[in-house]
Amino acid sequence: MWEKIRVVFTIPELRQKILLTLGLLAIYRVGWQIPLPIVDTAQMTAFFGEQAGKGLGQLMQQVAMFSASQLDNATIFGLGIMPYISASIIFQLLGSVWAPLEKLQKEGESGRKKINEYTRYATIVLCLGQSWFYVGWLANYNLIKPGYDGVGWQLTAIVTMTAGSAFLMWLGEQIDQYGIGNGISLLIMAGILARMPGAGLDLIRPMLKNGLELGGQFGADKLVVLVVLFVAVVVGIVFITQGQRRIPTQSAKHVRGRRVYGGSRQYLPLRVNQAGVMPIIFASSLLLFPQVLFGYLQNYGDFWQRAGQMFQRGDGWIYNVLYVVLIYFFCYFWTAITFNPKDMADNLKNYGTFIPGYRPGKRTADYLEKVMVRITYVGAGFLALVAIIPTIVATWMSINYGIASFYGGTGLLIAVSVAFDLVQKIDSHLVMRNYKGLLE
Repeated sequence: MWEKIRVVFTIPELRQKILLTLGLLAIYRVGWQIPLPIVDTAQMTAFFGEQAGKGLGQLMQQVAMFSASQLDNATIFGLGIMPYISASIIFQLLGSVWAPLEKLQKEGESGRKKINEYTRYATIVLCLGQSWFYVGWLANYNLIKPGYDGVGWQLTAIVTMTAGSAFLMWLGEQIDQYGIGNGISLLIMAGILARMPGAGLDLIRPMLKNGLELGGQFGADKLVVLVVLFVAVVVGIVFITQGQRRIPTQSAKHVRGRRVYGGSRQYLPLRVNQAGVMPIIFASSLLLFPQVLFGYLQNYGDFWQRAGQMFQRGDGWIYNVLYVVLIYFFCYFWTAITFNPKDMADNLKNYGTFIPGYRPGKRTADYLEKVMVRITYVGAGFLALVAIIPTIVATWMSINYGIASFYGGTGLLIAVSVAFDLVQKIDSHLVMRNYKGLLE
């Protein structure tokens, strides 16, 4: 392994790409630590300490994980790249229902550049709106320093957070163009990995303070279980991420002159987890809003308090059941958006390729849709398992959910998937130069 890593850095072009990517990620981490000048950091830390475990605290933690942001410290990169992700999702959904945008998607590279331009504009609009609401929220909870609560300072904070998110969007594009890997995904992974050491210290510190013992609140058995869970989830993520259903295809023979072309047998790979991590993001975000809503209404009667407890993570089976149902729903929904069996069947037909036993056209499209429905059921089950394990472990072992989520949940799923994609792109450079890949 060390020899392969040495080979990676002996290739000048690949070494330059990796060092540039690491440098840009380091810039992101520096800006991640710079707070807004208007924020009273001591009072904000105390406020979020009180909100830990409640609906608002969980919402902030969830948003921070998925957007590479720092909402609980109000930094210049406080919004992270969530506005850009939201804008990208909006245009991807619109592309399946709005004819002009669907036409742009089919125009190839020129259409993609045009959609990216629209996405950037939409990102700035979303940044302005989200930062305005966020700064107003800070003012309502008296988290702004005295003397900095004027309109001018608030506008400065709004512009600063908007510029920070736009800068992160630019960093991601630079990594895509000049670095290696997907820039936006690497920024999210960097934010997740940066929180993991702190979560690990929060877990180990009480054990070291009270001594390692079997059983009890701070037993060493908890650490062993989490380590085993970590390894098991990583293996499962790699297995499902690489899992494919290979459908055999046959290309038609073409006679040109005295030569016969085609007739080769190939495979059409369909990913088991076609939707990626998006179903978990949608499901968890949707379930957090009732927690916040009932948290505000719980002072108006016992009914609202009991309703809020039903949506608290780990307090009952209703939350877990709704979580699993929403993950399945969004798995099929997102797969339907990103996978079009009719277009795939038409492409196979245009290239003179067919699936043995199925006529080109509608029969092929129906078969592909049937296969995708079946394998999506398996992929959704795996995502539901990964999403539920941290809740079960946090409740069973009395561990903070933030710790369990990093070492056996969505955060780990994102980190491993992005890291695997990065290794595959490095492998493509090595194989192109006749070297063995890192995964060989």
